[in-house]
Amino acid sequence: MTEFLVRHFVKDSENIESVAVRTAYGLLSGGVGIILNIILFVVKLLIGFFSNSVSVMADAFNNLSDAASSIISFIGARMAGKPADEEHPFGHGRIEYISAFIVAFMVLLVGVSLLKSSVSKIFEPEEMSFSAISVIILLISVAGKLWLSAFNTKLGKKIDSKVMLATAADARGDVLATAATILSLVLYRAFSLNCDGVIGVIVSMFVLKAGYEIAVDTLQPIIGQATDPEMYKRISDFVERYDGVIGAHDLIVNNYGPSNSIASIHVELPNTMSLDDAHYLLDGIEGDAKRELGILLVTHADPVNLNDKDTNAVRDIVEAVVKSEEDPRISFHDLRLVHGFGGTNVVFDLVTPWDYKEDKVRSITESIKKKVKEKNKRLNCIITVEHSYGA
Repeated sequence: MTEFLVRHFVKDSENIESVAVRTAYGLLSGGVGIILNIILFVVKLLIGFFSNSVSVMADAFNNLSDAASSIISFIGARMAGKPADEEHPFGHGRIEYISAFIVAFMVLLVGVSLLKSSVSKIFEPEEMSFSAISVIILLISVAGKLWLSAFNTKLGKKIDSKVMLATAADARGDVLATAATILSLVLYRAFSLNCDGVIGVIVSMFVLKAGYEIAVDTLQPIIGQATDPEMYKRISDFVERYDGVIGAHDLIVNNYGPSNSIASIHVELPNTMSLDDAHYLLDGIEGDAKRELGILLVTHADPVNLNDKDTNAVRDIVEAVVKSEEDPRISFHDLRLVHGFGGTNVVFDLVTPWDYKEDKVRSITESIKKKVKEKNKRLNCIITVEHSYGA
């Protein structure tokens, strides 16, 4: 079914780097969600009304909130697909995240409302009536939500959409919530046990949990999250494949929507390379990155002295010492020597993980300084500590 819908509603579906194609995927996801959730809402509301079950009606309004969420996602997809203009030169892609956060807020409001009504039912329970047709329709609802979850998961992974993946997670939460509703009806039928209010509380917990997770997931790119490790490696490897490039570091990626990223990176080049040659090489890398990766890449040249024996020898010493710390996340770059009468200053940047506390960073730097001096008493390390912008 998913392939059928994609084939008929998304033109050029494999060109996922295209904003127009991503927009088509978003419209498809939102449209399917709207139709399915409205159908489920009407059916469950009728079942809940005739069976006098607050948990069934709570589940129905959860579907209504999902339909409203799909409408917002639908509108958000259209707005996010608008091209760049004078006021928004980086496009409108972040609207997708904003619309997803609005969805999360709505889900949380519904969850709070359902929790309140369910708690009230615990203290003032009402009579329930069991209907086999009710259970059957709710089971059909579970099947529909399982399909919707799989549908959004597949589309979300295909185009790397956080919103679709969050919608899929929300649908999985609905499956558990509806299953809990079915359980309340079965318990009433089998044991005359009215736990409708308790089950309603459980339903509301699922709704609140889904809303919270969607909010957290969609706020991350707006706040500014660490670069995904796979993307970090992909861009770094892309830059380092060029002849003349010694290495790359200090990669920063800014996200302006799922299909629009701007990045900057420091590129290590031989200090013997002329300014003209360096400019020609970096200009080519930036152009290729735009065509092949779809990323606006800004490069910065860091000169590296490869022909000085003293520098190479000291670099080998520092590399061995850094490796001895036994944490592959620690690295260094931009090493240079400053010679003086009292010895040689070894100046370099040390990259440490974000989870290192200040005391541990201080301990690591002192350890490196001590070990380097043990290998050569004339070497004095001048270390600038920094963190990686990758996850």
